[in-house]
Amino acid sequence: MEKIKGLINAPFTPFHEDGTLNLAPIPEYAELLRRNGLKGVFINGSSGEGYMLTEDERIRLAEAWMAAAPHDFKVIVHVGSTSVVSSRRMAEHAQSIGAWGIGAMATPFPKMASVEQLCTYCETIASAAPQLPFYYYHIPAFNQAFLSMYDFLQAVDGRIPNFAGIKYTFESLYEYNRCRRYKGGKFDMLHGQDETLLPCLAMGGAQGGIGGTTNYNGRCLSSIIEAWEQGDLLRARELQDFAQDVIDVICDFRGNIVGGKRIMKLIGLDLGPNRVPFMSVTPDEEKELRRRLEVIGFFERCNR
Repeated sequence: MEKIKGLINAPFTPFHEDGTLNLAPIPEYAELLRRNGLKGVFINGSSGEGYMLTEDERIRLAEAWMAAAPHDFKVIVHVGSTSVVSSRRMAEHAQSIGAWGIGAMATPFPKMASVEQLCTYCETIASAAPQLPFYYYHIPAFNQAFLSMYDFLQAVDGRIPNFAGIKYTFESLYEYNRCRRYKGGKFDMLHGQDETLLPCLAMGGAQGGIGGTTNYNGRCLSSIIEAWEQGDLLRARELQDFAQDVIDVICDFRGNIVGGKRIMKLIGLDLGPNRVPFMSVTPDEEKELRRRLEVIGFFERCNR
């Protein structure tokens, strides 16, 4: 299967102030991402509050992103759900509208207790869209699925025909590299932590990734890859340090899903509030968020 090169963005889901879905900003959103070097989107995932959405809302979002996607823009649809019946319906829909691929994180309930249980879950979903690459989204901080991804690759190898790889959002660079090297790099190991992009490049395997801070800091993160490819390690380090500065700020505003989403308003694309039970950034917090970003020179370097 084709391996992704460059960075895919995990977009936020736009809402009206009353909490209902707002599809109007998506064409402008897609163009913003393309303009700043992103190669596609992974929709309805954690940044998109996917588990907070109804199945109908997720389907409507998939259709809106497909309609707005620029040429050669990859649309990957996250279809993970607590119900595999719903996941299969969304996977079938993604295939029917011509999405580039699908993905699923482990359901938060019930907790995945074994690699075999996770493998069966992924197999059940992936088989509903056999023509599309399927990515497992490894983010154990969200679902407590602290399972060996190397053992998981061994389990799915040859069992799920359309299994493409893993979106790896976890701190173990050792395990990430082990998985990258599995059978000479057989599977696509998409880097999933913006704060460790450069180390993964240095290990020799990260060609593609899916990020959340790429929504507003994609220019910087894409430039890390460019600097590395040009052999400019000092520049790559400086860019990675700046990416970390941005992440340090959002960590004080309830992370990327909350603080990062409000940054989109500050750069000119208001995507509305977060869905309950997330606590949206307050007006006073927004002022402090802007001030903190100004201190690190964010607005001179961000997506625009």
